[in-house]
Amino acid sequence: MPDERSGDGGQERKPGSKQEQGRRERRQGESDGTGLRQENERLQRRNERLRRENDRLKRKIDHLEKQLAAARRAGYRQAAPFAKDRPQGRGGRPGRRPGAAYGRQACRPRPAQVDEHYSASAPAACPDCGGVVEVTRVATQYQEDLPVVRPLVRRFDIDVGHCSQCRRRVQGRHPLQTSDALGAASAQLGPEVVALVVELHTHLGVPLAKVAHLLRTRFGLTVTPGGLAHVLHRAARDAAPAYTALCEQVRKAPVVTPDETGWRVGGERHWLWVFATPDTTVYAICPGRSFDDALTVLEADFNGVLIRDGWASYRCFDDALHQTCLAHLLRRCKHLRDDHPDSAWAFELEAVLQAGLALRDRRDEGKLTDHGLASVRGRLLARLGRLINAPPPLDDAERFAAHLDTEFAAVFAFLWDPSVDATNWRAEQAIRPAVVTRKVCGGNRTRHGADTQQVLASVVRTAYQRDLDLAPLIATMLRATTNPTVPDEFQRPLAAPHVVADTRSQRPLRYVHHVDGGQRILPEDGTGEKSRGVT
Repeated sequence: MPDERSGDGGQERKPGSKQEQGRRERRQGESDGTGLRQENERLQRRNERLRRENDRLKRKIDHLEKQLAAARRAGYRQAAPFAKDRPQGRGGRPGRRPGAAYGRQACRPRPAQVDEHYSASAPAACPDCGGVVEVTRVATQYQEDLPVVRPLVRRFDIDVGHCSQCRRRVQGRHPLQTSDALGAASAQLGPEVVALVVELHTHLGVPLAKVAHLLRTRFGLTVTPGGLAHVLHRAARDAAPAYTALCEQVRKAPVVTPDETGWRVGGERHWLWVFATPDTTVYAICPGRSFDDALTVLEADFNGVLIRDGWASYRCFDDALHQTCLAHLLRRCKHLRDDHPDSAWAFELEAVLQAGLALRDRRDEGKLTDHGLASVRGRLLARLGRLINAPPPLDDAERFAAHLDTEFAAVFAFLWDPSVDATNWRAEQAIRPAVVTRKVCGGNRTRHGADTQQVLASVVRTAYQRDLDLAPLIATMLRATTNPTVPDEFQRPLAAPHVVADTRSQRPLRYVHHVDGGQRILPEDGTGEKSRGVT
């Protein structure tokens, strides 16, 4: 019999009925809806994060595109290779400032000798009203001018004969002669002209065609550019002993500032090296920029001070004391600040380097005792070590920190010796005339031309440093009666070399990578205390 208690006509309600299944489906739908809402919120958060990252990358791309465009424009504008991005100074109108800020007042002095005298009479009548002019005083004006220059031609009548015993050919030579050549080579240029050509072309970078034009129009000398090239080669041949003497003086100098820049010889890549001291500069054009190329001038056991940039070849001079150029480090700090303005690491590093320069100035002004200098110097080293130890997670910063780690002993070497410069400015200034020449002519066509370039450039630059007149030096070398000689002015340094104290035992040798108790430790820094951060 059907069960009366069932409300469905006696049929039993099964667990899998449609009502129960619908309830389960509704519960499942509610659960799925909650999961979908959570997934939707998660995707929205991810989308917002990606959108912010996309905006950041767009800003970075725009910044890099602007830098690339600026670099390209700078490459096209070769007329001012050393121009600054922004003008320096206080701004305002140009010229002298009024009052106390005017500066040193000076005018062109009156010449001591007068060669010609002229009188300028006043007009008889006033040019405005026609009245009679009365002379009340006589004023004086001087004018210094260049005379009209015409060549001074010397003729040498040379006795030519032979020895009565050995029959060897013998000819006379006057002290003013610069060569024994006769026949087709009997018409030559004198030492004054050669000195002018050397200075115009080698030092000032004037092309030989323009030098020939100047000699023809201003001095009445007709010569071809090819003839001037032969003049330069001959001058370099006679100046080769002087070049060798200058190289030897650089090798023995207590402080040398080297640098190098790109060059071309026959269209192939070469490097122009410069080695500068306070009174001597030597150039060398080499196929590369390796340690072996640096040995063309310096010796491998050079034990003086090298003030140089961060190029790895310089660190191969193991016996030398090193000072790395702070201007290069500050420039890298600026690039980091521009590329990553949100990172404070570059700002802190720049502050440490600037503090080192400020400490040098205070020391040179006599405002610090030896103990005070050592104390502040130790704290600077500790700050630098902490920054090297904790660079931000940026590729540029990590590379810079690794470079500072390698150069650590050479960063503040100038704080131990006042005779050591903080930058390689001396080499940078010596290399600028060569850069101007490179922009004009691109380099040298032959190896012979490169040899001539390095010899004459060294002679001219050293004469400029020693405040010497180039013409007498060239004349001395050209007029040598036998083998080429070294002028007396180039046979020794201008002044006695300064002996640089060897303070390697007092300086931090290397940034140590081992950790002691979680921190790196400095040895004695001269203050009697231990400093944290570096060794």
